[in-house]
Amino acid sequence: MKKSLLALAALGAFAGAAQAQSSVTLYGVVDANIEYVSNMSSVTPSAANGLAVGPAENAFRLTSGGLSVSRWGLRGVEDLGSGLKALFVLESGFGIDDGRLQQGGRLFGRQAYVGLESAQAGRFTFGRQYTTLFDLMANFSPTGYATQYEPVVAQLGLNFRSDNTAKYTGKFGPVTAIAHWSFGNGVAGGGEVPGQFRRDTGYGAGLAWAAGPFGVSAAYDQYNPTLNAAGGTGEFKKAAVAASYAFGPAKLMAGYRWGMNKAPNNNTILKDNYYWVGANYQVTPALGLTLAYFYDDVKNLNLAATGTTNNIKNPWQISFVADYNLSKRTDVYLTTAYAKNAGVNFDTSAISFANGYFLGTGKDNMVGVALGIRHKF
Repeated sequence: MKKSLLALAALGAFAGAAQAQSSVTLYGVVDANIEYVSNMSSVTPSAANGLAVGPAENAFRLTSGGLSVSRWGLRGVEDLGSGLKALFVLESGFGIDDGRLQQGGRLFGRQAYVGLESAQAGRFTFGRQYTTLFDLMANFSPTGYATQYEPVVAQLGLNFRSDNTAKYTGKFGPVTAIAHWSFGNGVAGGGEVPGQFRRDTGYGAGLAWAAGPFGVSAAYDQYNPTLNAAGGTGEFKKAAVAASYAFGPAKLMAGYRWGMNKAPNNNTILKDNYYWVGANYQVTPALGLTLAYFYDDVKNLNLAATGTTNNIKNPWQISFVADYNLSKRTDVYLTTAYAKNAGVNFDTSAISFANGYFLGTGKDNMVGVALGIRHKF
């Protein structure tokens, strides 16, 4: 009997050790708010209606995702020994207001990748992933890439999440190095077309340094989207630098992003200089405040489809967030934004045209206010 008990105990110990070498974690965020928006177009611009907008109206609605996109995911790690690990991430975005899948209905539209990580050499991952520019600017966003009121698409481009991507991430003391290559991102076209290697490809690289209260980062991104029926590719280039400094309960951040978008015939579609600055302040362990300012200096604009040429006023936006933690997992928040010469998030047919806050006819400013709750699991 004693031998049997010892055998069972030994078996349990080995099972525990094996289990510790491999793990899968279920995680997620659910975020919903009640929102008010002023001066919204009653018509959604589209290619079918010539990008036309309608009369300005106020909107009251329940919205999914104020500070974070609602999502769930699986994260797995297996220890292969000698400092080597296998890993994967599958992450799905959904609307908490209607339960629908986001990212065009993809099951794992936010992230889907597998890879290997070495303690010495770094991490190599393959699949649908964030670009280098997205990753290296994330710690320098005052509002933390807040879903509702941050011009993320204007800053990073529509390709900030890329399909068919091979990516390297290495951490060496205070320095982080990241580089990626996308064999074909499906934002604008099909990508990965035989005989058209350049079509819908993208790549980027950059470095970040953080030590003590200081942080600095620089990154370059290029995307070559399909822009006509013949498969002609454009050339969308972006380069950014950012810095931060933390002292006591406060953190200051600022950044600059240069952009140049070219058509297949090498004509300039958009050239701009985008700036942001902001601060986080932890008033108490539970209450955090954020103030941020975003500005886009449009140097050159040429949209043949709309007849728009160099006549857009530079959009700017100021955002404020108050976030109160009820627990480690649950918080309530107030998020607000005022945008001039564009809808919030710089949504215009000329700059971003992505997030649905389109100005109504004859209006040049927009206010957004949302009161919400977020739970992390």
